[in-house]
This record gives sequence, structure tokens and C-alpha cells, in this order.
Amino acid sequence: MISNVRTLSVRTPLPRCTVLLSTRGTMLLISLVCRVTALLVMMAALGQSVYATDGGPTKFQRIPTQFIAALGDPDATSGSGAQMWGLWLLDPGPRGVRLSSFEQLEEVGGVAPAGWTFDHTAWWLEEHGLIMEQPKFPIPPGKYLVTGNREVTTVLTIHPADLDGNRRWELDAQATLYDVTHLACRSARYTPTIGDGSCSPANMEKTAFPVNPGGAMPPVDGCKKQDYAVLFVVAVAVEDEGR
Repeated sequence: MISNVRTLSVRTPLPRCTVLLSTRGTMLLISLVCRVTALLVMMAALGQSVYATDGGPTKFQRIPTQFIAALGDPDATSGSGAQMWGLWLLDPGPRGVRLSSFEQLEEVGGVAPAGWTFDHTAWWLEEHGLIMEQPKFPIPPGKYLVTGNREVTTVLTIHPADLDGNRRWELDAQATLYDVTHLACRSARYTPTIGDGSCSPANMEKTAFPVNPGGAMPPVDGCKKQDYAVLFVVAVAVEDEGR
């Protein structure tokens, strides 16, 4: 056990997002997850106990990596609007569908091989041009150990909704949202600006990919775009284990 740990600083090589090439003409799958093995080894060594800035120790349980889609000022250490943050419990990259396969996806009623269903009113794309399933909204309140797999790993607190439905978020030890954003993994949500059928992955310029680390996702004709930061979740507070 390590006491008085507020922000954990880990220097590891920045891996690229994994590229998985399939055979016999099946789908090219590019994993959103950039492996954090060294970070998980560090978590085991910590004894899963971290001190948060609210005063007392918080016990964390390591989990298979999850992914937060976050909105906010990159320089902010806290803010409101976490009710608009989402959570992927599974890596959405390998479960995605490449843009060139969108017509086939439509032909099967929008049901992807991984079992999720494409939503024309709000669809997601990642940095290599893979159409992804939507994350779950909103992210549950609780404490999460998050990282951008660069230098900073720290505690993210998502507070319960207030009477107006707003949820506050805060990072420990003055870490910023940028500090815990994984720059290589980009994501954006696309919604129609006009009407049904106006916003489609078929309108996406395929030469826009891959998107540079930290760069904005490309626009699409007929769509309103919202870029999201991607945070890795490597552990959750024990009291939130049943969420």
C-alpha cells in the first residue's frame, strides 16, 4: 500500500492504437485501446489504495480497461456537464464497422457483427474511420482511476446529479482533462442538421483518415459534429464496484 498518493506519474512509451488485419476479405478492425499493461502492473503494485483530495484513502479495484467519452475545457481540472459523458465498457474499436462496409451494414438492418445497432440519429466514428457503437449515457457517479496513457494517472470523481440533472466532475491534484486524454484515440458523435437521411457515414471523405493524434475529427455534410476526449479507466473505487 502507498499512502498520500494524489496523482500518479508514469512514464511509459506511447503505443499506437492496435491495427488488426483480418484474412479472406473480412473486416479490418482497428482497436481503440492502446495497451496499458505497464500501467496495470503498477496498479497491482499499489495495493489498489489511493488517497483522494477529499481527505481519506479510496480503495480501487483494477478492471479490464474501459473508456470514457468526455466533454470539457482541456485545461479544466473540474467542471459541470458530466451527464453528457459516456462510457464504453468494452473496447469499441474491434467491435466497429469500417466506412467501406457501411452499405453492407445497412443491408442487414444496421446490426453490426458485434451485435450493436447503428443509429442514424446519432452515430460515432473513431480516428481510423471505424463506425462505433454508442457509449452508455450518462457515466455513473463514482470515483475512477483514469489516464491518457502518457504521464498522469489520477482519480476522476463524477458527482451524482443535482436537482437540475447536472453532474459535476473533478480530477485530483490539479490534473487537467488534457492530462488524462489519450491523444491518439479520437472520437466524435455525428447528428443530423436537416432531417432523416441527411447525416450518413456514406458522406464521409475516406481520405481524411487516420486522424492525427490530438486532431479534430473530420466534418460530414449534413451532420453536426461533437468531438469527445477519450480517457482510459483502469480501476474503480471499491464502493462503486456494483455500478
